[in-house]
Amino acid sequence: MILRRRRLPEGLAGPYAAFEALIPVLERAKAALTSSVPGTRLPGRPLAETLFEFEEGLREVRAGMDAWRSPEVEQVWRDAARGLDEALALAERIRIEAPAPAGFEGLIGMIGDLLAPLESFGGVAERFRELRR
Repeated sequence: MILRRRRLPEGLAGPYAAFEALIPVLERAKAALTSSVPGTRLPGRPLAETLFEFEEGLREVRAGMDAWRSPEVEQVWRDAARGLDEALALAERIRIEAPAPAGFEGLIGMIGDLLAPLESFGGVAERFRELRR
């Protein structure tokens, strides 16, 4: 028995490809931010530097969002756009107003707060899987 991967409806191949192209950019932005956390062998990178890279990556993702907007994925597109905007706004607030977090736990909490809104991108991937025939 040969298993075939179900295909997306024809009109969604382009939006799916555009969405998939943004995932590495998003993952690099998240990785940059988490590189502020010190490890057992290396100190964390300066928060100002990683926050800048995080924001730059999110802006790049934001610039590509319209390429995958489609009626079939509109709700998850809106959720992802909202999460992206929320993460960008929080990053800007931290960069402009907030003092550096106190201690390891403070840093981890702040990074968690910045990354949490981006979990909406997981819903996008799930929606595209649901739309496969």
